[in-house]
Amino acid sequence: MKKLFSLFVLAMMVLVLAACGGNEEAAEGSENEGEASGETKTIRAGIGLNDSHPQYLALLEWKKIVEEKTDGAIKVETYHSSQLGDDRAMTEALQLGSQEVTIPSTAPIANFVPEFSVFDFPFLFPNEEVADKVLDGEVGDKFLGMLEDQSLVGLAYWENGFRDVTNNERAIETASDFEGLKLRTMENDLHLDAFKALGANPTPMAFGELFTAMQQGTVDGQENPIPTIYLQGFYEVQDYVSTTHHIYSPFVFLMSKEFFDGLTEEQQTIVTEAAVEAGALNRKLNREAVAEYAEELKAEGMNYNDVTPEARAEMVEIVQPVLDEYAEKIGKETVQEVYDAVAEAEAELE
Repeated sequence: MKKLFSLFVLAMMVLVLAACGGNEEAAEGSENEGEASGETKTIRAGIGLNDSHPQYLALLEWKKIVEEKTDGAIKVETYHSSQLGDDRAMTEALQLGSQEVTIPSTAPIANFVPEFSVFDFPFLFPNEEVADKVLDGEVGDKFLGMLEDQSLVGLAYWENGFRDVTNNERAIETASDFEGLKLRTMENDLHLDAFKALGANPTPMAFGELFTAMQQGTVDGQENPIPTIYLQGFYEVQDYVSTTHHIYSPFVFLMSKEFFDGLTEEQQTIVTEAAVEAGALNRKLNREAVAEYAEELKAEGMNYNDVTPEARAEMVEIVQPVLDEYAEKIGKETVQEVYDAVAEAEAELE
């Protein structure tokens, strides 16, 4: 009986050890399988403009490139028309890690990194080609590097474009035509002070509230690039559009630093290169849209006028004290570096 009992105990021990070994192998196999397949990461990418804008079309291209090149390891969900909030709210969500991507203009970014205000200096860039060269060069990279201290990663510059003024009172032909106009602007102190210097009454307002505000007469007008003016249907509630071209407005492709740091090195390269590639498409589509939509605005009955270089020069003179003040705040050396890059780019492109 003792021998039988001993054999029984030995057999049970063998079975238990075998089972434990099997579980360990299964667990190890499951872990290895997880490492091989990788966890799917989801990116929520939100913008303020609608789904017909060149910005959104380029965002879809970015989504396509990223999902294809990561073999589905990264999934991109896109949201337009301020579905996830306005530019400031979405940028703050990136900082908190509750959203992964947004593509605001430089003006809202200046609330987080004041140096970005320099890109909203009126009449800084003479044309799109000079803007491309400066933004895609050393100076542009330097500014993107400033974002990391704010828990943001700047992957590339896209294009919003030259901003023009619409309103319901009169055509803007000279600087004096700004006098008394209630204009919606972005939440940016430089924009506000520049328009005040021109004699307007600027009012910061969330973009999603703008159409109704113009419809109800809360504001007389606003300033935005031609594609935005047309695609948002502003011609339905505005009579005049004037090509002031007072600011060239870049978009900055932002990603949450928390999310970016959690990507593999290969994935970081993919999302960055995709942002540059899709950005080239954004610029192309945007520039084609400016010419097309200018004609559409005229067809919709808007009074469309081109502002002369002489009138712009007058505007520059009026806002110069504001620029001098902000150069002090930002840092004269930083501002001069940007102006030097602009001059160098102009010389190279001549």
